[in-house]
Amino acid sequence: MSSVRLRLLKWLIPPILLMNLGAGALAYMLAPPHLREAVLRTLVLVEVVFALACVGLIWFSVTNGLRPLNRLSAGLHARAADDLAPIAVGEVPHELEAVVSAFNDLLARVGEGARARQDFLANVAHQLRTPLAGLKTQLEWLRARHGEPDTAQSLALMLSATERMIRQTNQLLALARAEPQHFEKARLEPLALDALVADAVQAFVDQATLKNIDIGFDLQPAVVTGDRFLLRDLIDNLIDNAISYTPSHGAVTVTVRPGWLTVEDNGPGIPAGKREQVFSRYVRLDERTHGSGLGLAIVRDIAMVHGARLTLGDGADGRGALFCVKFS
Repeated sequence: MSSVRLRLLKWLIPPILLMNLGAGALAYMLAPPHLREAVLRTLVLVEVVFALACVGLIWFSVTNGLRPLNRLSAGLHARAADDLAPIAVGEVPHELEAVVSAFNDLLARVGEGARARQDFLANVAHQLRTPLAGLKTQLEWLRARHGEPDTAQSLALMLSATERMIRQTNQLLALARAEPQHFEKARLEPLALDALVADAVQAFVDQATLKNIDIGFDLQPAVVTGDRFLLRDLIDNLIDNAISYTPSHGAVTVTVRPGWLTVEDNGPGIPAGKREQVFSRYVRLDERTHGSGLGLAIVRDIAMVHGARLTLGDGADGRGALFCVKFS
């Protein structure tokens, strides 16, 4: 890869040095013969000093001239992966405006493509929910009426697969709804966070019972401003994640206090060096656990659009994981 700095230096330094040498040669030729030896010694010293000064001055000038490019590069590297906001044209030199305008056009096209994909994802997920729910209902009806071991086992497998499909569909829909461009502030309203959590916990009692997990809650009245559906998605994913990674005979505790929500488990926990990774999409630290790796990414996105602070720490006595959502 060619370097702009080296190209500028290559085209600036040699011509200046050649002109300097030419001027020195002309001065030597025009000097009287008996003074040429003294002139030559002086010229050599002057030429060396002048050459070093020219190289230093040109290097400094080129470096200073490239600083806007360096600032632009640093700003782009510092951006989040999903930050498609245009670059302010007024903050760059005139010579870079064309490049920045072209880059902004590219960002706009990428943003349009991302929005189209999210709209498609939301529409597909929404359309899948109804037939999947109907399929689950029919399978449950069949299971209640057929007790033969082989038939019951097949129905149980089909029902389990259908439930996983419903869960993935709900996660895809939640992911699409949590995107900033889909987030409608008009839907924000005062909500009883403790009531939302109470409803959510009841839906996970059977799942926790199957794993012999003690699921408990400590709920105090708390009102937050938010989107009811998104906050329910956030709560569901936090509880589901805790149950999924907590071993048999473990415990999951959900706590609500004014302004914040915590979900704590006494499972294996998450090493400090990997805690940032778990909020990325499609990341699962335990390959033995079923799932798409979207749950905590959804939690992160929902917390972000609500202006809430999401943290992850150790559970009680340094065991397990403690997720905390602090609402402003």
